[in-house]
Amino acid sequence: MSLKSIVFGREKSLSDRNLFHRISLIAVFAWVGLGADGLSSSCYGPEETFKALGGYTHLSLFVALASVITIVAICASYSQIISLFPTGGGGYLVASKLLSPAVGVFSGCALLIDYVLTVTISVASGSDAFFSLFPPSAQDFKLAFAFAGVIGLTVINMRGVKESVLVWVPIFMVFVLTHAFAIVYAIVTHSSGLHGVATATAHEVHAVSSSVGMWGLMALLLKAYSMGAGTYTGIEAVSNGLPILREPRVRTGRRTMVYMGVSLALTVAGLLVAYQLYGVGIHEGKTLNAVLFDSMTAGWSHAQAGGFVVVTLISEAALLIIAAQTGFLDGPRVLANMALDRWFPSRFANLSERLVTQNGILLMGSAAFIMMVVTRGSVDLLVIFYSINVFITFSLSQLGMVRHWWQMRAEDKSWKRKLAVNGFGFVLTAFILVSLTAVKFFEGGWATLLITGVLVVAAFAIKRHYTGVGVQLKRLDAIVEAAEMESGSAPPKAPVTERKARTAVILVNGFNGLGLHTLLNVPRMFGDTFRNFVFVQVGSVDAGNFKGVSDIDALREHTEVEANRYVHFATSRGYGSKSYTAIGYDVVGEVMKLSREAASEFPNHVFFAGQLLFTNETNITRWLHNHTVFTLQRRFFLASLPFVILPIRVDA
Repeated sequence: MSLKSIVFGREKSLSDRNLFHRISLIAVFAWVGLGADGLSSSCYGPEETFKALGGYTHLSLFVALASVITIVAICASYSQIISLFPTGGGGYLVASKLLSPAVGVFSGCALLIDYVLTVTISVASGSDAFFSLFPPSAQDFKLAFAFAGVIGLTVINMRGVKESVLVWVPIFMVFVLTHAFAIVYAIVTHSSGLHGVATATAHEVHAVSSSVGMWGLMALLLKAYSMGAGTYTGIEAVSNGLPILREPRVRTGRRTMVYMGVSLALTVAGLLVAYQLYGVGIHEGKTLNAVLFDSMTAGWSHAQAGGFVVVTLISEAALLIIAAQTGFLDGPRVLANMALDRWFPSRFANLSERLVTQNGILLMGSAAFIMMVVTRGSVDLLVIFYSINVFITFSLSQLGMVRHWWQMRAEDKSWKRKLAVNGFGFVLTAFILVSLTAVKFFEGGWATLLITGVLVVAAFAIKRHYTGVGVQLKRLDAIVEAAEMESGSAPPKAPVTERKARTAVILVNGFNGLGLHTLLNVPRMFGDTFRNFVFVQVGSVDAGNFKGVSDIDALREHTEVEANRYVHFATSRGYGSKSYTAIGYDVVGEVMKLSREAASEFPNHVFFAGQLLFTNETNITRWLHNHTVFTLQRRFFLASLPFVILPIRVDA
């Protein structure tokens, strides 16, 4: 095995009919990979609520109730999105299809920034929880540990979706079991204290309302509720990640949503109640959960207490790091969908030999690393940046669904119930968005919105460039129409089998103006030198068509049909012709395989390929377009195969 195979794993074969079954996730594994983000927020969401309440911590019970209602409402809303978008209905796609593509860009960019922050805050929080076990002198190594965490997760996710999830299943289950035990233990052993908690809560309500009035009380609760809004950020992950779930995807997705919603609601509410029962408070250098577990095990034997606290806190630290999986699983998927629509460079939709969007994973990891450097891994600072963006996506998705059900009111008898679910979700998420922006804006939330705005502007600029290039390339469409008329009117001719005749092997990518321009330029430049025209075409497997066996079969058939259109056109003009086709994620590698096969069958050969040539090329335009032809040129030269590039001028 090569070093690359050892680190990233072996190449996966597209010819495996069970490939999608092997790499997809069942509901439990999806709960681990996509639900860890939400569940892990119980490690810092309740704590942020406590800090925001100041000395009136008993008011957190109202926040706990509001949190449960919010979780149920958002989960119910996204369950309907899953049913309506069975192939994946993330915030970008929902807003694009149900509102408008421009609105979808805002939603997608907001979601991308949120996923970067998900990775950063998850790893930073995990580092905080892990170093809660060590003395203050060890805190100097916390940032280095966080850097290593981001790099390690990036490498793991390059190995594949399922591989990156399975490794965390035992730790995830340890977290669930230890925290379920802690919550049940706290309530059972301190059930007599529930009345006292209720009394203290009523007293604090009276005290605050007497001091600052009812509106002041509501403002305090609103601030605490807003600061704990990070609790809900992972709920949309399932609808984004549907393509990686086991068939039937809708049922698997809805089941995963139930697992996620129930576990998150019970954990958040249970911990907030447990804090009250044990009267925990903020301790410097320790998380609130660490203080709770120390208080809970105070009467246990030293071995039992130490073992439980260590295991529980380590599971918390690990789960917080696992939560970054959501950013690595869904962030590149959103980026790939936007790249397919030309809002970002198309390279972000490409798949690696491990069938993951490698470029997207590297981008998410790099951005998270930079964010970790800028914030120095400060969870307090990251929490301010966090949450705002995801509620932009939440609100736009719910608004799109409301519009959809209203438009379907004449066709769907249950439209009122469905509209009510998404309508309540929209009102709730929009309210949280406004309150979050108001609370966090001057504390640093403006920076998140600014970065998102810059990304949106960049997306529109990229789209404008691609649209301009598309307009230029449409001029070549006339060639396609003329070619179809010519080949359609000409009587079919049998391909010439003179294998030793001069042969032009043309690399094409669909029956289009670019390929035909290259084909017609060969006899224009070289006269009657070539008597055979052979066509090599590779169908690129990317995030857009890698959704199931039927999609792969359709791509293979489409590739063959497109190449045969070239063969028909060449034979109609009296040339011998043949095509070689394949599909794959490594286009360069597949082209080389087919080209060697063509070179062996037609020994007197010259290879040709077309390449766009921009009159005012810049570093940006080079980045926006792939340069596969130049990579192939080097590979062909190394293989001693003659290769000619025919430029096509484009005024971008």
